[in-house]
Parts: sequence; structure tokens; C-alpha cells
Amino acid sequence: MLQEFKAFISKGNVLDLAVAVLIGSAFGAIVTSVTEDLLMPLLAALTGNPDFSNLFLRLGPIPPGYAGATDDYAALKAAGVPVLGYGAFLTALVNFLIIAFAVFLLVRQANRLLPRRDAAPPADPPDVVVLREIRDLLKESRP
Repeated sequence: MLQEFKAFISKGNVLDLAVAVLIGSAFGAIVTSVTEDLLMPLLAALTGNPDFSNLFLRLGPIPPGYAGATDDYAALKAAGVPVLGYGAFLTALVNFLIIAFAVFLLVRQANRLLPRRDAAPPADPPDVVVLREIRDLLKESRP
């Protein structure tokens, strides 16, 4: 069983997938940092709101006995208050757009570098064409 496992792990597809998952998680961390540490502060400077994660609309009443802040999205959500967290959504949307654009650039470059699979096959050499014609003529001449 150990040999089978070793053969399975050493297959190219499994190793490629493992590398892709690791690189993808590292890339996700970079994109999150770019969004939270670079883009969102710039957007906050333009809009005057320094914390997009606390942008929300309260949709229902605060339960009796709640002692937390009424402007803390995470605390209200944890207390079961229905809230519409459009700030968190905006941050996730920016993350998605950055990742989608990076994947687009990667696929675009790969399409330029790699040959197309659906392209027409190369033409046969002239001697092969002549041999096929001779074969076809011989087939026709047989009774």
C-alpha cells in the first residue's frame, strides 16, 4: 500500500495540484494585503471613511441585554442583529477583481506563448501526398 501511495503522489497531476494550491493560497494572502493595506486606505482617504469593514446597515432591532457598541459590525453580527455589511462586501469585491485581473493576465500571456491546440494540423510533405495519390489510383484500378 505504501508503494501505491508513493506512485500516486509522484504522479505529475497530483504534484502540480499541490503546487497550485500552495501558490494560490500565498497569492490570496498577497491580494488580501494589497486590498486591505494599499487600496482600501486610498479609498478611505478619498471617501473620508477609514474603516470599510464597519460600513453596514442595521436591519433589525438590537436584542435586549446587548452591551456592545452599536457601531461595531462584528459585535452586532455576533449578537444576532440582522445587518447588511456592504463594507465587507466591498472589500471582498475588490479582492475578487484583483484576483480575476491577475488570472486574466496570466491566461492571456499563456495563450500567447503556448501553441493553440485547435489549430489546423501541419500539411503533409509532398512525398506523402504523392504516395497517397498512387495508393488511391491503385485501389481504383483493381477490379
